[in-house]
Amino acid sequence: MKKIILQFGLVLFSTFAFSQAGHIMQGVGAFNMSMGGASTAQPLDISGALQWNPASISAFNDKIIKLDAGLFFSSPELSSSLPAGMMGAGSPAVSGVTEDARDPSIMPALAMVWGKEGSKHTFGVSAFGISGFGVTFPEELNQPMRASFDPTKNSNPINYPQQAGGFGRIKSDYMLLQIGLTWAYEITDKLSVGVEPTFNYGTLQLMPNPTANPSAAGYPSTDKATTSGFGAQFGLYYDTKMGFKAGVSYKTTQNLSELEFENTYLDNTTSTNKFDMDYPSILSFGVGYSKSDFDLALDYRMVDYKNTNGFSETGWTETASVKGFGWDNVSILSAGIQYKGIDKLPLRLGYTYSSNPIGSDVTFFNIPATAIIKNAFQFGFSYVATNNISLDAVYHHGASDGKTSGQMLNPMMVSESNPYGAVPGTTVGYEMTTDLVMIGISYKFDKKEVK
Repeated sequence: MKKIILQFGLVLFSTFAFSQAGHIMQGVGAFNMSMGGASTAQPLDISGALQWNPASISAFNDKIIKLDAGLFFSSPELSSSLPAGMMGAGSPAVSGVTEDARDPSIMPALAMVWGKEGSKHTFGVSAFGISGFGVTFPEELNQPMRASFDPTKNSNPINYPQQAGGFGRIKSDYMLLQIGLTWAYEITDKLSVGVEPTFNYGTLQLMPNPTANPSAAGYPSTDKATTSGFGAQFGLYYDTKMGFKAGVSYKTTQNLSELEFENTYLDNTTSTNKFDMDYPSILSFGVGYSKSDFDLALDYRMVDYKNTNGFSETGWTETASVKGFGWDNVSILSAGIQYKGIDKLPLRLGYTYSSNPIGSDVTFFNIPATAIIKNAFQFGFSYVATNNISLDAVYHHGASDGKTSGQMLNPMMVSESNPYGAVPGTTVGYEMTTDLVMIGISYKFDKKEVK
């Protein structure tokens, strides 16, 4: 039975693909998402508490289970251009935009907390899809290898077939599931400490695979490689009992095993290669305030991509494969407010800001991971059906607020003055919007109905 449950969970979470701050979720579950992901010092629901500060689950004195599921829609656009003469003497300039053809993604979250009035110990367990990205950009149909090619119309050179100098169809699919076991201890009635060992399981597919060595047939496509590994999260939570709360947490780097790709080239030859990509450490600070009918939450996070395998390095290897993504650290600001003045129907508004980790010089290396959202807005509510059951809902809309853009790169053009091989006169860029609809249900055990 346990094996069946685990297999079902992996199948369910393998459909997850969403990112906000780089490739990191801004929140977990409908409730926490509707607060903009802010929860480090304001544990209003168990999912947000387990995700952002293990110490804060000490605020719960009941046995609670929570399940969330949602549909995530993204609309990334990939664009590029070549200057006149790039495709031969007298050839015109070409440019175009390709829209993503990816289906909606499922976002699940499962959490449980065991708390008891008067006990200094609180326990929790969670299974969250904490990270993901994915794009599907079809091969350009209006391209030079077709007799019908018309360079005066929309023609996106980055999606030309590899035989014509592009990447062809570009597809990526990344998911990271994290299972956490959490323990919180009340040092005093105001101060708690928490610890959460974490186990991670992930998958990544890249088509084509830029981390592999190209052959005369170009870059290969891959199967879906898997990875697993461990990490931890530690936290402190302080509740003044007068409305003001503060919290801090640190999630360590999640050290993951190397992804081993089984590659297939366009000429059906095969190869294997390995790529090391970990999950970055996250330092979170939060404050919260609750008074009467209002709950306020504000979080700041620093995501350390610069010291994370797969993200810290960038550029070309000597064999023209890509070393890594080359991301900067990310700063995230999350804010949320809840109004409880309507009987059984609390309302919430949330906002999340995220800095962009992708600089113009490495835009080309990050085409498979375009889901960078700068501003996200959320509206949510709950319906308290009984003393035992509560239903949550949220709508999210995010936008990259401008295009991430740079030049096309070519390893054959690398020099001391041009370390990434930027191709003069070319451009490549991407931008996107995201929408999410999510619902959740929370159940408190042994909570008797008040008549």
